[in-house]
Amino acid sequence: MNRRATASSCSVVEVIPDTYLAPLDLNEIFGRAAPVIVDLGCGDGSFTCELARNQPEKNFLGIDKMAGRVGKTSRKAAGLGNVRVLNVEIAYAVRFLLPAESVETFFLLFPDPWPKRRHHRRRLVTTNFLTSIHCALEPQGILSIATDQVDYFGQIQRAAREHPGFAIVDIAGSDLPMTKFEKRFHALGAPIHRLSLRKTSPLK
Repeated sequence: MNRRATASSCSVVEVIPDTYLAPLDLNEIFGRAAPVIVDLGCGDGSFTCELARNQPEKNFLGIDKMAGRVGKTSRKAAGLGNVRVLNVEIAYAVRFLLPAESVETFFLLFPDPWPKRRHHRRRLVTTNFLTSIHCALEPQGILSIATDQVDYFGQIQRAAREHPGFAIVDIAGSDLPMTKFEKRFHALGAPIHRLSLRKTSPLK
């Protein structure tokens, strides 16, 4: 069993893998087979849980390396049978814990921008990260990214254009719930930069 109850006695929310060296059995974790949506860096869980309420026919997995955020998401997800949360570093989870071609959509919303130049190497979106995303996505699957940092957005665009397995597509996001960060940026009038990538072909 790759899960345990953390939010309530009748709701299994936080995923505790038996091993971190093999892909998760997503059908077992959710107790059903359904399209999987993954929120990379689920924060306080408001985005994940609102989407899950609006789309009960899909399974939602929130991933965050911060235990406090996982706890908040687990509490908000109590009673939502289609939400699970995983406390692990994002890049590791995508590369090693998500089965190949298992994810319909990834959301990467306002990742840590590491704004100082000497810290740019810590930014999540790289060619290797996109290759891991590509492997985990279903054919024609989507990676949706948002950031308020224009220089990071430029770096993301360059990595996306250079990657042979993705096409940049125009997907409306106005009907999506706002994350905590997006609400804050919206209140400040800060521009939000968005990019959606569709998996187009297998890598050779």
